[in-house]
Amino acid sequence: MTTDAAGRDTPGQSPRRRVTMRDVARVAGVSQPLVSIVFRDAPGASAETRSHVLAVAGQLGYRRDERARLLRQGRSRLLGVAFEPVQPFHGEILDGLHTAAQQRGYDVVLSAVTPHRSEDAALEALLRDRCEALVLLGSALPQTRLEQISTMLPVVSVTRAFDAQAFDSVATDDHRGAVLAVEHLLGLGHRRIAYIDADREAGGARRRTGYQDTMTAAGLGEQMLIVRGGASEAEGATAITQLLAQDPAPTAVMAFNDRCAVGVISQARVLGRCVPGDLSVVGFDDSEQASLPYLDLTTLAQDPRLLARTAVDLALRRLDMTAEDTAVTGEHVVLPAQLVTRTSTAPAGH
Repeated sequence: MTTDAAGRDTPGQSPRRRVTMRDVARVAGVSQPLVSIVFRDAPGASAETRSHVLAVAGQLGYRRDERARLLRQGRSRLLGVAFEPVQPFHGEILDGLHTAAQQRGYDVVLSAVTPHRSEDAALEALLRDRCEALVLLGSALPQTRLEQISTMLPVVSVTRAFDAQAFDSVATDDHRGAVLAVEHLLGLGHRRIAYIDADREAGGARRRTGYQDTMTAAGLGEQMLIVRGGASEAEGATAITQLLAQDPAPTAVMAFNDRCAVGVISQARVLGRCVPGDLSVVGFDDSEQASLPYLDLTTLAQDPRLLARTAVDLALRRLDMTAEDTAVTGEHVVLPAQLVTRTSTAPAGH
């Protein structure tokens, strides 16, 4: 298959090719420089000629190669984003990133981190795409590695807080969120409160410390119960099975995140426990699934759109700096967490 001037396939010829300015010029009966003038909206073409060229371009399906044009100017106007597809909350942040970037005249390139694709591999792909800045959702890379990358282009960590000079971060106040969760459960009369940990995840250490600090302040340091879990439903299910096998079993659980809490609730019900009658459960994120009627999960709300908008602002702040701005320091924004109370928690002995 080949194509005619409009880029349409014709039988027995080569595959479809991209319509070029040369094609538009030939069909419109004008010179290629004149077509360029029209597309750049530059002086030198009459209104009639502009209308004719644009009409031909529309008929042919011509699209300007904006990336090539920007690269010729030394720009790509692309923000690279590394993320984990299995995290629903990351999806909500991604939606906000696209909106915030578009409002500032940028586009977003995504690169997934999966069990068989490391974060470093995801970042290398973004670097090859000539992205101008990197936004890392829940990065697990050490600070030294992020500092190394930041020597090449701006880096913003999202949901994992840092205190570094070379790059920026925005995260929710994980410590305060955990404090609010435990205080809520204490207020309901619970004393044997467990925490399902995910220390390798962004925010995990701060949430664990918030749990420990609040339990200790309440005089319940000896009753603290921390079990290794994770950020997935399966890890939540495994952790609650272990917890409910103890005697006495906890009456309340703070899960690392909403996904973990979903596994906790599902497995507790399989094991014959009523939520919240036998077990109160608190999550973290207030993801879209938290408000589903069969979960109705009490959780700590993070604002994905505000996280995304702040991340874009931080990235463009670095990009807008001049060569003289050598004394710039890292900016690290901490956003408040808000307790959202639903029916997955109830008074102890309810």
